[in-house]
Amino acid sequence: MRQALPRIPRDRIAVLIGAKGVTLKALAEASGAVALHVDSESGDVEVEWGEPGSYDPVRALKMPDVVKAIGRGMAPKVAVSLFDDGCYFEMVDLRDHVGKRAKQLQRVRARIIGSQGKIRQRIEQITGSSITIYKSTVVIIAEEEGLALARQAVDMLAGGAEHGSVMSFLERATKRNRIERRQLGSIEVRDQGDAEATGFESLVPGLDQARERRNRRFRAAQVDPEDDEAVEAMMGLADDESISWDEEE
Repeated sequence: MRQALPRIPRDRIAVLIGAKGVTLKALAEASGAVALHVDSESGDVEVEWGEPGSYDPVRALKMPDVVKAIGRGMAPKVAVSLFDDGCYFEMVDLRDHVGKRAKQLQRVRARIIGSQGKIRQRIEQITGSSITIYKSTVVIIAEEEGLALARQAVDMLAGGAEHGSVMSFLERATKRNRIERRQLGSIEVRDQGDAEATGFESLVPGLDQARERRNRRFRAAQVDPEDDEAVEAMMGLADDESISWDEEE
């Protein structure tokens, strides 16, 4: 079975193919496909899959994103990480923010990259993402949490936010997420039986003993005086009860 994939810009065809087709072979092996085919003139890409069950259907669903990421400037060795569980892809079209004017697109790209690429690198470090700017698009690859933060940072910069404001936002957000993960990790899940057995006892020392004494008094009040066995059981001492023979002064 053959599946059509996103078309590759002509200047990215050689990158997708790789030296002597090594990149195509690596992508086919990573995805479980039989082979990938690229038209070196048009940039059309097709993947050939084997029989159902011979490949991972989840990786087949991710293949278009892998090819699209490479076509939009991402290095193949980074794009192939999309086959991993928990790794996702997103593409931001800067024209949605500034239109098609070349000078505006150039300005926005420069703001996202920063002097000597420092802004992009800082976003990648904070969010654990990989970011590539290609023509009018920004490609982001990251885990779910980092992807959302990196996408928001790119949108903020494209919308005119100051670099300092964006960095402060990312640092606050990542700190908050770390705290939330730590809190969730400290929650101890108990079964219903344990919850009913402990209740407030762990909060108020001696409460469970007092509750047991109250229950004994209640049960004693219900004893039939004519029932000798019940009376004898009632008169028995519990483990936490004792008799003192000391005389009162």
